[in-house]
Amino acid sequence: MVETVPATGAKIIAVTNQKGGVGKTTTAINLGAALAEKGKRVLLVDIDPQGNASTGLGIESSDRDFTAYELLLNEVAPQQVIRPTQFENIFVVPATTDLASADIELMANEQRSFLLRNALRQPVMDEISFDYILIDCPPSLNLLTVNAMVAADSVLVPLQSEFFALEGLSQLMLTIRDVRQAANPNLRIEGIVLTMYDGRNNLSQQVEQDARDNLGDLVFQTKIPRNVRVSEAPSFALPVISYDPASRGAVAYRELADELLSKNAAVAA
Repeated sequence: MVETVPATGAKIIAVTNQKGGVGKTTTAINLGAALAEKGKRVLLVDIDPQGNASTGLGIESSDRDFTAYELLLNEVAPQQVIRPTQFENIFVVPATTDLASADIELMANEQRSFLLRNALRQPVMDEISFDYILIDCPPSLNLLTVNAMVAADSVLVPLQSEFFALEGLSQLMLTIRDVRQAANPNLRIEGIVLTMYDGRNNLSQQVEQDARDNLGDLVFQTKIPRNVRVSEAPSFALPVISYDPASRGAVAYRELADELLSKNAAVAA
């Protein structure tokens, strides 16, 4: 049964790809940082049990008393779970390994696919007032990812510029279609962003061509390059935009934020 989704002032984007190592968390962190740099209030919701997005924004494990687990399963109020970060305009709902067992616990709940939506679309969220909510999903198509899609307005898919990149994307598209039919008819694809791109590499160029041939305008023009500064930044608990603002990776994520904002402005017009 398709349920009516309450309105919220924030644009909610699920950042997802069931393949690991494609730059999903890196994209969630750095796109969020780029949007925040442009004056947008951003909430990053970490629902990956690895908690890498939380760590990458400087939230120590010892400081995660209330997490996405409590938000989903213990009905803790959002304002108790949302944490400020050291970065202006960026807030986070942190995650811990507790989420690893959430799939099993969610199965017994009749509202299991709607828990994150219900949490993020409470009236109090409009009072807190975010412009963008980015959900960093686990690298699998499990109930946590389905929760993100049911809660979201759109899905952003990081696609690694490597062999087999497009394999598995069809399954993700089918899942998005199923969520539209069953729970969130307004869900759309925000776009596909090519990550770890090396323009000198024939393989990267071929993956880009295949993606654009198959997916057309869904593929962002901005490509995120393979860049050592992007890889180094998380070890300092910093987005690359703070770690090395002039690096190719930082420039690319700013361009991605600009492209996203332009797309959203065009849709709203």
